[in-house]
Amino acid sequence: MSNRKQQLADALRAAFGDRIDSVSVEYNEVSIDVAAEQLVDVATELRDDAKFKFQQLVDLCGVDYSQFGRDEWQTEDASRAGFSRGVTASATTGRLQFGDELDSLATQGRRFAAVYQLISYSHNQRLRMRVFAPDNDFPMVSTVTGIWASANWYEREAFDLFGILFSDHPDLRRILTDYGFVGHPFRKDFPMVGHVEMRYDPERERVVYEPVSIEPRVLVPKVKRQDHRYLGDVQDEAQDDA
Repeated sequence: MSNRKQQLADALRAAFGDRIDSVSVEYNEVSIDVAAEQLVDVATELRDDAKFKFQQLVDLCGVDYSQFGRDEWQTEDASRAGFSRGVTASATTGRLQFGDELDSLATQGRRFAAVYQLISYSHNQRLRMRVFAPDNDFPMVSTVTGIWASANWYEREAFDLFGILFSDHPDLRRILTDYGFVGHPFRKDFPMVGHVEMRYDPERERVVYEPVSIEPRVLVPKVKRQDHRYLGDVQDEAQDDA
């Protein structure tokens, strides 16, 4: 673990105390969890306090934790031959039809979160900040566009793809999907193949929408496991920070 990362974590604990829910240093990265009601105050101090000076928000994304901890493949015990590119479906995630109810783990805790990636050029430090929406059915957190202007389009993207609302955002509307799009495609209860497909109809001379003809299937992604092959990368990063 980098000494500079641990020093940042200690400084965050000392400065914010119980205003932040947790501070962690894992995978050579510093992360904090902030309660939704403390977001604006903590974010403002992270930007303005001379100890931190996180001047720029470089990314913001939404996360849906409703299926967190579930998977359909083994990543630790795979053979040297690699992973099969298809597996037998063991869950409903991604294969739901319109109107189906998600077999969700969200009832055990908070479902939606916004994750902020911050950078301090003054101190050459990075910080990940996570904020959970208090209400799973109507997820909402405050906008940070008044703190970091770059949050504008990022928050619109999180709203579009995850349905997370950002109160007091100056122009919260869809940014990637069609104006009439139904649903939020990055939610775990949204079918991976979508609800409709579109094509150009030469007879009607316009684009038409039709029911999806693709049969859902499960593909196994490339997984970066934590073993001896990757330890060197973490050590190299630690040496660079020293």
